[in-house]
Amino acid sequence: MFVVPSSARSWVPVDPTSHFSLQNLPFGLLAPAGRNVTLATAIGDYAVDLTALRDAGILTIFRSTNMDSFAEFSLEELSELRHKLFEIFEESNATLRDNEILRMGAMTPLSEARLLLPIKPTAFIDFYSGIHHASNVGKMFRPDMPPLLPNYRHVPVGYNGRASSVVVSGTPIRRPKGQTKAADAEVPSFGPTKELDFELEMGFFVGQPTAMGEPMPIADAPKHILGYVLVNDWSARDVQRWEYVPLGPFLAKSFATSISPWVVLPDALEPFRIAGAEQDPEPLPYLKTKLSLTYDIKLEVSLQPAGSDTSHVISTSNTKYLYWSFDQQLAHQASNGTPLGWGDLYASGTISGPLEGSFGSMLELTWKGSKPIEVGGATRTFLEDGDTLSMTGYCQGDGFRVGFGTVSGTVEPA
Repeated sequence: MFVVPSSARSWVPVDPTSHFSLQNLPFGLLAPAGRNVTLATAIGDYAVDLTALRDAGILTIFRSTNMDSFAEFSLEELSELRHKLFEIFEESNATLRDNEILRMGAMTPLSEARLLLPIKPTAFIDFYSGIHHASNVGKMFRPDMPPLLPNYRHVPVGYNGRASSVVVSGTPIRRPKGQTKAADAEVPSFGPTKELDFELEMGFFVGQPTAMGEPMPIADAPKHILGYVLVNDWSARDVQRWEYVPLGPFLAKSFATSISPWVVLPDALEPFRIAGAEQDPEPLPYLKTKLSLTYDIKLEVSLQPAGSDTSHVISTSNTKYLYWSFDQQLAHQASNGTPLGWGDLYASGTISGPLEGSFGSMLELTWKGSKPIEVGGATRTFLEDGDTLSMTGYCQGDGFRVGFGTVSGTVEPA
């Protein structure tokens, strides 16, 4: 693991509010104009073509390999690569700084960069680890019962989602059709969802597989997590309400899941580990860990209503509100011997805070549509065609940020 000193600075201009400080150096896939897809990093306002740096002899790597995907690299190798990038971009290193021709060829303004889905997931697993979200849903739909079901504080609840519909930020989201049943209707009907929603989540990719039948001890979980992304698990609430009994989410969730394009390594997040939520009762032994349980990642959701050119913040939250940590989620998934696959994507579940302004879905923000919210002169209960929903997240350091950029999507008509 390599943690960049908090005092380190780059020769690349980096605004203190930029997500892509020298302390971050995430990885993504860049499609440069006229060239092959390449692994890239981000610093300041630039995406950097790592193949160009390698071919110029500035970036030396451990072995001859393609640079067109994450598949060639283990977490240890990515960590080493990030260390080398730190040395290249550190303010005293003139090698790339003073090579104007190479800089112009290798560094693309982020505003012009075509970023791809960083990893095509082999599987998608969505947890339900936001305790405030779970409590809110319980209050709405089971008002005569305790908000949390009896298993919630004992087991990280989750389900297997649809990997084929995971898309990168900026991909338009077509309003899905589905089967719904109105409260006053005798039979269901089929048509576009009227309750399109977002879910504010964090996710991580598996970078080291396991063998079938061999559970993974929770102490080993950090070795298997390649890096983290923002996740918006779009939802059709009216479809979900009708179909989820008895087997849980299905078509209401499988139509689209958006993720941010930059994968932030655990190394970059390590200085921001915090204790997380108090767990009571004490987790079973296979879920107990000596590590701090989560990260202090500040999260924000913005909505740009159809026809408007202005985006408005509608929610702020934090990963500290997760009840089950990322390590616990992964350890639970592997506890029955299911093989973890390279490229599996795990999402946290909706991360809501305890107050109304920190809720991580329209379902909660409008309390099942009963309390419409005002957004720049428009009124919303759920998302409408033409709306653009954006999420962002970052850790705040002393004069710098380690962030994830943005995950966004614009709703298209069914």
